[in-house]
Amino acid sequence: MASRIGRVLVLTGAVLGLVTSPAQARDDGAKASSNVKHVATIPKQGAFTASDAYSTDLAFQGRYAYQGNYYGFTVYDIKNPAKPAVVSRVSCPGGQNDVSVHGDLLFLSVDDPVKGDSCRAEPTSPAFRSAWEGIRIFDISDKSRPKYIKSVRTDCGSHTNTLVPDKTGKAVYLYVSSYGPQNDFPHCKPPHDSISIVKVPLDRPTAAKVVAKPVLFPEGGNETQETLLSPTSGCHDITVFARKNLAAGACMGDGVLMDISDRERPKVTARVTDDNFAFWHSATFNATGDKVVFTDELGGGLGAACTRAVGPQRGADAIYTVEGGRLVKQAYFKIPRHQSAGENCVAHNGSLIPAKGRDIMVQAWYQGGVSVFDFTDAAKPQEIAYFDRGPLSPRDFGGSWSAYYYNGHIYSSDIQKGLDVLRITDPRTASAAGRRLKVLNPQTQ
Repeated sequence: MASRIGRVLVLTGAVLGLVTSPAQARDDGAKASSNVKHVATIPKQGAFTASDAYSTDLAFQGRYAYQGNYYGFTVYDIKNPAKPAVVSRVSCPGGQNDVSVHGDLLFLSVDDPVKGDSCRAEPTSPAFRSAWEGIRIFDISDKSRPKYIKSVRTDCGSHTNTLVPDKTGKAVYLYVSSYGPQNDFPHCKPPHDSISIVKVPLDRPTAAKVVAKPVLFPEGGNETQETLLSPTSGCHDITVFARKNLAAGACMGDGVLMDISDRERPKVTARVTDDNFAFWHSATFNATGDKVVFTDELGGGLGAACTRAVGPQRGADAIYTVEGGRLVKQAYFKIPRHQSAGENCVAHNGSLIPAKGRDIMVQAWYQGGVSVFDFTDAAKPQEIAYFDRGPLSPRDFGGSWSAYYYNGHIYSSDIQKGLDVLRITDPRTASAAGRRLKVLNPQTQ
């Protein structure tokens, strides 16, 4: 977690939205396929320029993009993707500060223990009963001045959160994924084979609270696999396909499908393990919900997993089809460009490109850059585009944390560089260019 703790501070004005030209942005040795153009970069600025102020996840709403950072979050105006501008930057430290949005509400995940729920709280040990981790809720009705309105403590903190719409439209749920229990952690004791479900009434968001802690692995999950496995003790990330009442969970040692017909009582309906997976990290459905791309974050994002020595089946994606309610593995996908041993690189966050009749995904690979691959044929996925910066020096943690397609452009949250905007021009993705979404929380499909 970031070491500099400060008060909530909102900075406004176009001066914070300085955009580098593509030529300047490419001075770091970036390369791209011929069908990808680097449109713009907004570098980290102010308190967010520290090397440990990692840029994290993204969410989108209308003309705005929201970028989490270990030091807080940033609101961008992306009406003109070639000239994005910072609307506000909120200082509120807390790893990872993964973000999701709904209406006038923004939700941040905090997975580092602090001495209280305020944005000025100092770091502390999870062994103290007074330690706080969980969800922070902001009112973003005024994008230039977000207001912190509520916190909710959750067991083992909140590594990620997934926004799940209530069927009545009167509330939203947050499926909170967390892990890492220890016997001396009063709010995170083993076994921790569960998630926390936070219900947020839309007419009274300050009444948000934990309403359920469903146990997903009553038998303990996958803890005996003889590989570099991180044994199951919670989940890392959950993606929901609300229209079909489906969810896919990446839960450290297990990949699961869930029935979320009852939003407060999700049920695991299928479960898979993989001898090549060390850490089930995230999941993405295709547009029809009959395929799932799971990722393996071998090395936790800190290691060089994209080398020739590691090979094509470790730190990769695994593509599954959903057949009769079962998950059936079809193939692995990994970027074909080998990275150096000094570059942290592994499969990470991505989303679908909504191309008609095809299954195409854009994905972040840390210092492996941004990759676009086609998995229409689930057994034969292939990369069709990429953007890859040169290596950081000396051996810094960096690269693309999240890469998502939103309303005609790809937005990449670069851990050290800031926000990149890319455009792909390819016959296979052309049908997606005119599609316009009102909101995108990538883990809510």
